[in-house]
Amino acid sequence: MSFLSSASAIVGKVLSKGDVVIYESTVYPGATEEFCVPILEKESKLKYNTDFFCGYSPERINPGDKVHNIKKVIKVTSGSNKETADFVYDLYNNIVSAGAYKASSIVVAEAAKVIENIQRDVNIALINELAIIFSKLELDTNEILETAGTKWNFLPFRPGLVGGHCISVDPYYLTHKANEIGYNPEMILAGRRINDGMGKFIAESAIVEMAKMGINPMGAKVAIFGLTFKENCADLRNTKVANIIENLKKFNCDILVTDAYADKKEAKYIYNIDLLEKDGITNCDMVIVAVAHDEYKVMTMGNWQKIFNRKGIFIDVKSIYSQDHFADTSIGHWRL
Repeated sequence: MSFLSSASAIVGKVLSKGDVVIYESTVYPGATEEFCVPILEKESKLKYNTDFFCGYSPERINPGDKVHNIKKVIKVTSGSNKETADFVYDLYNNIVSAGAYKASSIVVAEAAKVIENIQRDVNIALINELAIIFSKLELDTNEILETAGTKWNFLPFRPGLVGGHCISVDPYYLTHKANEIGYNPEMILAGRRINDGMGKFIAESAIVEMAKMGINPMGAKVAIFGLTFKENCADLRNTKVANIIENLKKFNCDILVTDAYADKKEAKYIYNIDLLEKDGITNCDMVIVAVAHDEYKVMTMGNWQKIFNRKGIFIDVKSIYSQDHFADTSIGHWRL
């Protein structure tokens, strides 16, 4: 909330009578009017809904997505009174080709935005928990999901790491508000615990798979392909690949990291990781494709074999390859 506090203070200093301040940040229901507006009033010495007004129109940006851009996704809008609500609606409706949707109040728009991300987080958590169970049963999760997906209303979620600045963070805004009113949200927090633990689960599974192949995990050379929080995107914020690396270090693994999109300086500054070019990585005991960048999907079998020692294990977090992809090689294959 410190970012919103600072931004509100800056805007408050230049606020004039008749101005409309529109917030787009994901927040808990009530944050705009309970938290931000008092700061605007304090800095401007103006009165809310008399001298100035507020709108709320939550961003729906999907990093790395070139299809669902700002013009193609319906924009939720709201205002602190009817006139402001109409003004904010007209403003965005002129910009967004897909149109705008006018919520009845700022707090409704705030609540709608935060549950968009919570719904996705909880659904992925369910699939991640199923992946853990199926892994222990030695069943292939993706094969089971594809089979279940033949039913018309089965939702197409897939297991994986949940990082970034939205889905892995926003649920805590609502749970914070829930705790304030004396309710302990169980499902939301359970989903968060499962998703936050997937890096540890993947690392431990990778160690087991190495042992099964007779490879000593202690000091093993491990290449991590992908560091960003999602595919085909340069965003490193809150990436859960860092959790995989952290847990592998407990076994003194020699870890090499490469990423087709991430900025090297940023990776060093945030995570103290030196990113390497993938072409320079060789003689590995294990490869973990943690992020499904398109560049990794088109690599040939020869490309991968040059990276491995005589034998090794391929940890396929996002199941970019079929179950039998490495069947005719000395490379083992594990999919989440």
